[in-house]
Amino acid sequence: MNILVTGGSGFIGSNFVRYMLHHYDYTIVNMDKLTYAGNVENLKDIAHNRNYQFIHGDICDRTQLRQIFDKHQIDVVINFAAESHVDRSIEDPELFLTTNVLGTQALLDVAKENWEVKPQVYHDRNKFIQISTDEVYGTLGEDGFFTEESNLQPNSPYSASKASADMIVRAYHETYKLPVNITRCSNNYGPYQFPEKLIPLMIHRALEENPLPVYGDGKQIRDWLHVEDHCSAIDTVLRKGESGEVYNIGGNNEKENIEIVKLILTQLSESEELITYVTDRLGHDRRYAIDNAKITKELGWSPNYAFENGLQETIDWYLSYQNWVNRIFSGEYLDYKNCYR
Repeated sequence: MNILVTGGSGFIGSNFVRYMLHHYDYTIVNMDKLTYAGNVENLKDIAHNRNYQFIHGDICDRTQLRQIFDKHQIDVVINFAAESHVDRSIEDPELFLTTNVLGTQALLDVAKENWEVKPQVYHDRNKFIQISTDEVYGTLGEDGFFTEESNLQPNSPYSASKASADMIVRAYHETYKLPVNITRCSNNYGPYQFPEKLIPLMIHRALEENPLPVYGDGKQIRDWLHVEDHCSAIDTVLRKGESGEVYNIGGNNEKENIEIVKLILTQLSESEELITYVTDRLGHDRRYAIDNAKITKELGWSPNYAFENGLQETIDWYLSYQNWVNRIFSGEYLDYKNCYR
């Protein structure tokens, strides 16, 4: 099987590439634009693997996409490529619409061109998996969970762009019968995460004994999913997912942001006096929580990581890879050092 992974040098994408090469003898082609959150060093350890190839490119470039499909006979697309930081989307919505919506459409068009045997007929080996987010559902009250049937009510330019991309993917299945799946995950954490996100940012700042900025009262609730569990879920959808279906992927770990920050400080033996409350973000969703019953019951997947163990493992990784983090902070990060998703 020949798999095109777009955005494979980012956090989740690079973990997925490594996961698939470890478990299968598939050919993985990683296409990444290498914007600020994409880093070739994330996959430096497998760069010379005979089943792996990196291509620097943009999913909006249809000519390059066609060349990749022709040369590598692509069977499957896993689309991780996206602008994904909420604060950045508030500053520059157009960038998010261009990459997340028009880029996804370009991928769909080229996949359809290459896979369609005759109108609305495709090989069994073909599949397009759109990697989305629970943020497309908007915000929850104190009770309840997002299911695959929940209304899409995005509250930021980022989540609106992802919801739009999901709708385009769905439309290509309904109109052209393109074999697709959409996965919507909760907040990921783990190794190689760009340190604008909550957990790596707080780890880094705590190690430097700098103030830890917490939005509002810090009681925003997220469901946390270890990236390794996310990778295994995507693999399960690739192998077992029914075409046209959406699958929610959650970690069953609801935590308040302030609780996460305090856990990190405790595990690093640092004082809670480092916590600094800052003005809340515009349109900040209060609570996300995923109901993953569908993927669990229908496909047999479930998360393996207990949050406390996963967090400690993540802290240990960042302690071991401080040079990686320092290089990130010395680059284009700049104005976003005090922000997190």
